[in-house]
Amino acid sequence: MSRELIVEADGGSRGNPGPAGYGAVVLDPVSGEALAEAAEYIGTATNNVAEYKGLLAGLRAAKALDPEAAVHVRMDSKLVVEQMSGRWQIKHPDMKPLAAEARSVFPPDRVSYEWIPRARNKHADRLANEAMDAGRDGRQWEPRDSRAALADAAPARSAAARAADEAAEAADAAPAAPQAGWGAPDLGTPATFVLLRHGETALTPQKRFSGSGGTDPELSAAGRRQAEAAAAALAARGTVQAVVSSPLRRCRETAGAVADRLGLDVRVEDGLRETDFGAWEGLTFAEVRERYPDDLDAWLGSAKAAPTGGGESFAAVARRVAVARDKLLARHAGRTVLLVTHVTPIKTLVRLALGAPPEALFRMELSAASLSAVAYYADGNASVRLLNDTSHLR
Repeated sequence: MSRELIVEADGGSRGNPGPAGYGAVVLDPVSGEALAEAAEYIGTATNNVAEYKGLLAGLRAAKALDPEAAVHVRMDSKLVVEQMSGRWQIKHPDMKPLAAEARSVFPPDRVSYEWIPRARNKHADRLANEAMDAGRDGRQWEPRDSRAALADAAPARSAAARAADEAAEAADAAPAAPQAGWGAPDLGTPATFVLLRHGETALTPQKRFSGSGGTDPELSAAGRRQAEAAAAALAARGTVQAVVSSPLRRCRETAGAVADRLGLDVRVEDGLRETDFGAWEGLTFAEVRERYPDDLDAWLGSAKAAPTGGGESFAAVARRVAVARDKLLARHAGRTVLLVTHVTPIKTLVRLALGAPPEALFRMELSAASLSAVAYYADGNASVRLLNDTSHLR
């Protein structure tokens, strides 16, 4: 079986036409790790030409990694995706040779295309803006730490520039064949994840680090009451069609209370487990501050920093949570699913749905046995419907 690679690409022009650049990244589809990056300032060009050059660079980077790979391209340019998929004609003379060149990198049957919203194309967008900044400053683009760059990179194209880009796309776009009644697609019923944090354990009121590397505590008496209250509330709503739990005991016990009330089975998903806090397991924040001050500061300042003693970074958690999310979305399209999990996975799902930076994790409150909800649509957009609802506990 061919290796699979993800290519995300973007291009921009500050003026359209104007100073332009592109960015592309090749991702591992399982871990989400960036395997290769490419970006370049290309002088004066249109946004659409920059988008095509970004696609071409991404495909070439993927081929350099594995010439036999199957490639899935994700872009926020509807024009490029529809034209490369053969659904729209390519009318502009500047883009025809670029499209032909892109088709020649891999056999057409090994490349697929998907439109994604801009919020999900931040990595490539950031690279394109870095390339344009480099060109403005008379220097070559050079790769740097992706997380730091995302935090301090120049702002993405302005709303006015984006609107101009869209107008240019619309002017050049034409369906391959006339279609009567052309309109917005029917995205159907979204998949909805109802996110239930487990009930309290003995460690919860003491605000101690309790992850997947600790003692795996059971629910306390208060936690069992919270689980029953959540079960009653969810049964009254009557919308949950499946129950999925973290493998840790406190979640399985909480999920079991709900599943028993709903007459459903509990399916365990390892990707929903809590962060491994390493040597901090069982300690309070103050105790960690006293014993490991430098490691704690690093952890608070970077999603890539891990807790002392082989713990798990927030970046690593985000990768496995995203993999679990995509797996569950494929399995439960159009259904309402209860995910019983922990603070970090729930906050991560909400953060990813909002397109928020990693530091947003520290700006959300999430109580024991609280309910949150995220809806996922067929076009890749997500909508946060609920966050930290504890009304059923009062």
